[in-house]
Amino acid sequence: MVSAIVKYHLTDRSQRSLIDAMDIHGGKGICMGPNNYLARGYQGAPIAITVEGANILTRSMIIYGQGAIRCHPFVLAEMLSVQEPDNRKALAQFDQAVFGHLGFALSNLARSIWFGFTGARFGQTPVRDDTARYYRQMNRLSANLSLLSDVAMAILGGELKRRERLSARLGDVLSQLYLMSATLKRFNDEGRPAAVLPLVHWACQDSLYRAQVALVELLDNFPVPALGKTLKVLLMPWGAPFKRPSDKLDHRVARALQTPGPARDAIGNGLYLTAEDGNPLGMLEQAFADILAAEPVFDKVTQTLGRRTFTNLDRLAQEALSAGVIDKNEATLLERAETSRLRTINVDDFDPQELVANKALFNDAMLNKNT
Repeated sequence: MVSAIVKYHLTDRSQRSLIDAMDIHGGKGICMGPNNYLARGYQGAPIAITVEGANILTRSMIIYGQGAIRCHPFVLAEMLSVQEPDNRKALAQFDQAVFGHLGFALSNLARSIWFGFTGARFGQTPVRDDTARYYRQMNRLSANLSLLSDVAMAILGGELKRRERLSARLGDVLSQLYLMSATLKRFNDEGRPAAVLPLVHWACQDSLYRAQVALVELLDNFPVPALGKTLKVLLMPWGAPFKRPSDKLDHRVARALQTPGPARDAIGNGLYLTAEDGNPLGMLEQAFADILAAEPVFDKVTQTLGRRTFTNLDRLAQEALSAGVIDKNEATLLERAETSRLRTINVDDFDPQELVANKALFNDAMLNKNT
């Protein structure tokens, strides 16, 4: 179940990330060539979506369908008691499981109503910092998921697996709880560094909002409409409590990703970023370092020579050097930044004659193969 959650969300989000990256890169992402580090990944994204279990099946059946029984503290015991050949022993096991199940369901109902009425403000939490509210809201969503699972199974029984849109939404809540748990665990395991808090806040708020969307859609489409409306009032008496990450938080995350430091290093951890030929991602990282090194020199030049655009830095370097505004080392920083800048934004360029020759070789090879 956990591997299904990870597979589904990693492949789905990586595809969406690639689409966003293509939008940002423009022609650099469209024109194929050795320096285009996006195109092959963009082409191959559907493979990860459909192979090893199509994501639509993973979301609608595997994540929740497998977990509904295996992760429930009493359902599996109830099913096993029915298969027990000794009638007396079977009855004892079944009674124990059923009464435990009823107590579990009533407890989750009470907890869900309490958490909904209080906004989970009084829930227990293992920490007392900015992330405490996320632990409380996870308790709230966990109680909601347990309650709705029992209600859905009681009403639909085995039909629940065939109501794939309902089971998918229950699975979405489960997925977001797992992803949120993983975020908070990593943050805790790494010593709770303050520098990565914007990333933690964004990830947790995104998970809360996505889980809420799944809950609302589930209750709005509940097989017994009146019960769905009643549960919605009980679980969210003050309306939907969670919002998307704010624009302000988006800006903090974007700023962290553009600034050298622990937050940016955490995102790029494990990537091969050595600046060398054949590694365009490493060359891109080198360009980032060159631009940062050149920015103070550029500011120094513009303060003396007037406002300029951050282009043609090699010409600007020669102009500023001639005017005595900068020295040779500073001019070298500007020239290096211009080289890296152009290498980053320019598409691959091929000699037309070389392309014609390669095409002819390819056609000859195909002709010989067919012959």
